[in-house]
Amino acid sequence: MNILLRTFTQAFAYKPIRRKLVFTLLMLVAFRFIAHIPAGGVDQGALRTFFATSPLLSLLDIFSGGTLANFSIMALGLNPYINASIIMQLSTFVIPRLEELSKEGEQGRAQINRWTRFLTIPLSALQAVGMYVLLRSQGIVDVLSPLGLVALVVTMVAGTIVAMWIGELISEYGVGNGISLLIFAGIVGRFPVVVSQTAVTVSATTLFPLIAFLVLSIVVIVAVVVMNEGARRVPIQYARRLRGGTLASPQTHLPIRVNQAGVIPIIFAISLVLVPSLFSQFLANVESPLLSRFAQNLSALLNPNGALYNLSYFILVIGFTFFYAAVVFNPKRVGEDLAKYGGFIPGIRPGSGTVSYLTFILYRVTTVGAVFLGLIAILPYLVQRVTGLTTIALGGTGILIVVSVILELTKQLEAQIAMHRYEGYLGTK
Repeated sequence: MNILLRTFTQAFAYKPIRRKLVFTLLMLVAFRFIAHIPAGGVDQGALRTFFATSPLLSLLDIFSGGTLANFSIMALGLNPYINASIIMQLSTFVIPRLEELSKEGEQGRAQINRWTRFLTIPLSALQAVGMYVLLRSQGIVDVLSPLGLVALVVTMVAGTIVAMWIGELISEYGVGNGISLLIFAGIVGRFPVVVSQTAVTVSATTLFPLIAFLVLSIVVIVAVVVMNEGARRVPIQYARRLRGGTLASPQTHLPIRVNQAGVIPIIFAISLVLVPSLFSQFLANVESPLLSRFAQNLSALLNPNGALYNLSYFILVIGFTFFYAAVVFNPKRVGEDLAKYGGFIPGIRPGSGTVSYLTFILYRVTTVGAVFLGLIAILPYLVQRVTGLTTIALGGTGILIVVSVILELTKQLEAQIAMHRYEGYLGTK
């Protein structure tokens, strides 16, 4: 905390950085104002109740920046853009053309970002229709005419484009990753409401569980910081080269991060594990007694507060973490690149030996990260079982996002402070 405050204090001492921070704050305030403009034809009370009982929608609300629970004109928020980004990121590893673009520097990344924006539009329309059908089946949204449905879909798509535009403005003219900061603002914006609701329900009998909850919160934050910053550094040595008339062997290291996947495995896992629950909600209102009874039994079996649901969730997060880590960090490609540039791992035979060694290290490190993400995913269930508090849930995914954004923002501010100090030394400030 002291490092964070000191970094922000030092950043405000430089006018260009201060201007960027003020611009970022104004954009966040504008985003929060727009997020509270509601769309018509929605029962807000029923909507809040439905969101409280649906972990998938609660998670989507986190990634929308807090706009989905209000069903505002930006209800979809950043979800379609995030999904499009994930699709494009994974496609770069399986489509040769995209892989070549990703290696072409700033121009290639700009082209991929352009395609990501184009992909966001149909995904927004698809999610808007799906959200309308789901909420209509629960009696939360009025039945719309075809023209009214088109108007609703166009509004939701436009809201997503505006949110994406605000995020990119922050990235270009402000400080930090704009999309991450909007999600961060949505999570932090709901924190006072959660605290006030918990304070009302606290009594002498719940005081000890609340203290245990606060202690556990601190432990989780520390664990998230350690895991986000943790990495296995594999030593890399290059062939001897002539430098200044002497032979030198440059040495560096290859970092293999413990948490390479971030929250992406949690997104994939929650999408799969809640499909039966959403399916049962669609069937709950059908006229057939057989289908209705089947939906009730399925919903009871995969209750989000039940052990089977959380065990399935935990296993899926671990599986997707290994899958994503294997896609992002390809030991065979890394070994080929090392051999191409004359690099090798001391004591390890180049070629197949290097690939086997990197694969072994990757699996060991990823195991720790996968178990950690799995525990983060089911943390609300564990906290309720330990403390007995049902009025407040420790959102591990939310904490993971908040801590990651703060760490990233601090690093960017430190880099800009160092750059301005360097310019000052050169007399160009």
